[in-house]
Amino acid sequence: MSERKIIVGVDNSAGSHNAVHWAADEAARTGRELVVLTAYDWHVQGARFQVAGGYADDLRSSAQDAVDQAVKDAAVHAPGVNVRGEAVIGTAGPMLADCAANDLVVVGHRGRGGFASLVLGSVGHHVGTHAGGTAVVVRGRHDADSGPVVVGVDTGRGESALREAFEEARARGTNLVAVHAYEIVVARTAFGIAPMVEDKETRQKAELDALHQVVDGWAAKYPDVRVETAAVLGHPTEVLVSLSTAAQLIVIGHRASGLGQVGLGGVAAQLLHHADCPVMITRTTDQPAA
Repeated sequence: MSERKIIVGVDNSAGSHNAVHWAADEAARTGRELVVLTAYDWHVQGARFQVAGGYADDLRSSAQDAVDQAVKDAAVHAPGVNVRGEAVIGTAGPMLADCAANDLVVVGHRGRGGFASLVLGSVGHHVGTHAGGTAVVVRGRHDADSGPVVVGVDTGRGESALREAFEEARARGTNLVAVHAYEIVVARTAFGIAPMVEDKETRQKAELDALHQVVDGWAAKYPDVRVETAAVLGHPTEVLVSLSTAAQLIVIGHRASGLGQVGLGGVAAQLLHHADCPVMITRTTDQPAA
């Protein structure tokens, strides 16, 4: 496996500027190479063929200028970081999503295109949904450097989010908060009989025990990371968005079914729209955790 790189997509927007700074800080923390990428395409809407000549040369030059400026920006923001840039022909979302599975892909939450009323840009959504590995959408308090790393834990699924969360907490020298949010089940009955309602204390203990079964093994591998666990009654989105106001990073798994075109999970999608700090999405599977 090749050495893991940090790849940040840029387009001269404020969002990509913030993403470059976040990625440069991450490269400084981890010692990884930082690669600045931008995509350009000289296809004109409505034209039967791609436009060439001077128009293509201007696009190529503008794309290279954007990369060069972002590389300089990263070097100034985080001196000593190993950074290089590339301008490639293609579409930004698919290009970034197709990066190597072991690379970390970073994008801003809004780019230059699309509609101002949209909270999340199309590139951020595409990368969050289709990236083969781990992706970060830089949003909210993009420069947050205090508070814990928060990881949302699905106790019945893969543990890629926990692995990344522990790595991030260790690199940042901060504590990790592992949270599992759940909702009380109400079994409705017919014929006028009162519905059956779960005992809240029993359910809370069961959820916390299940959370510890998943987290404790990872905590043993990272003894230098202080871990807090919490099983919280509430909708996962509401719980994690609330915690994001004091966190420096939210980590969550994106469930992949292996069917190719899969939609971003509801919780992850809402976090990309509403979290108050950067969101890291890891690719997991539909296989239960061992």
